[in-house]
Amino acid sequence: MARKRKGRDISGWLVVDKPAGMTSTAVVNKVRWALQAKKAGHAGTLDPEATGVLAVALGEATKTVPYITDALKAYEFTVRLGQATNTDDAEGEVIAQSDARPDDDAIKEALNAFIGEIMQVPPKYSAVKIDGQRAYKLARDGEDFEVEARPLWVEELLMTDRPDADHVTLEMTCGKGGYVRAIARDLGEALGCFGHVTRLRRIWSGPFRAEDGLTIEQIDEMAKTPELDEHIRPLEEGLDDLPQVSCTDAGLARLRNGNPGMVITHDVEYGEECWASYDGKAVAVGRFKAGELHPSRVFNQ
Repeated sequence: MARKRKGRDISGWLVVDKPAGMTSTAVVNKVRWALQAKKAGHAGTLDPEATGVLAVALGEATKTVPYITDALKAYEFTVRLGQATNTDDAEGEVIAQSDARPDDDAIKEALNAFIGEIMQVPPKYSAVKIDGQRAYKLARDGEDFEVEARPLWVEELLMTDRPDADHVTLEMTCGKGGYVRAIARDLGEALGCFGHVTRLRRIWSGPFRAEDGLTIEQIDEMAKTPELDEHIRPLEEGLDDLPQVSCTDAGLARLRNGNPGMVITHDVEYGEECWASYDGKAVAVGRFKAGELHPSRVFNQ
C-alpha cells in the first residue's frame, strides 16, 4: 500500500525570483518546505546560473502547469562575443575564439533570422533526451552524439544594449522549449565571431512577472507562517490563456465526477479548449461541445 505524502493540502501559485546558483528543483523543495505543502512543481526549468521568474505550482495548481509551460515567456540576456564554449554559457570551457567584432547594425540585421518559426538545435549540455539518456550526461562522459533540431516560435528578439565591443544585451519573447544559450551560439556563428551567454534572466512567463516574485531570503523569513500564505496566488491564474465558461448547478455536479457537464458561454467555439468555473473557482478544463464541457482535468478545490 502506497504511503500517503505528508503536508498541507494547499493549491495555488507562488512566484519566485530565482537567484543564480540554485537549481529549479531546489527552489521547489524550498517552497514546499516553507509552506509545508503536500505537492509542488515548477512551470519551466531555469539553468542553475539563470535568474528570474520561476512559478511554483502547489496542489491542484500542478494540473495547470502545462498551460504556463506552453505560454509565451520573455528573457533578458547578455552575449559575450568572440568566444564559443562547450556549454554555450560562461560555465563551460572556451573551444573557439575570434577577434572579429560586429557593429550594432550587423547585430540588428542578424537578429532578423531568429524571429518567427525557427529550427533550433538545443545545446549538448541540456536536459533533452538522446536514446533515453540526458544529453548533458552524454556530453560529460565524452560521448559523440548529435542533437536534433526542433521548432521554436520567437515572437520578438531585440538588441537593448551594447555595453562594450565584447558584449550585447538582448531581449527575447518566445514560446515553449526555447534555449537562450542556443540563440547566443547561433547568433555568434551567424556573425562570424562566436558567442555564448554570460547572463540570463527570465523576466516573465505567461501571467507571472519576476518583479512580483519573492526572493529566497523572503521565503526563508516567512517560512511556515501565515504571512507566506498571503503570497499564494489563485490556481486560476495558470489558466489565463484559456477562455472561461460558467458551470450550471447540474453541470457542476457532473464535472466534479469527471463527466461532461452543462456550461454557459457566449464566445467559445465547438471543440475549443476552455475552463469551467463556479463562483469564480476553477472546476475543470476540457473541450466545449454542444453546450457541455468534456473534462480532461478536474480540480478538487
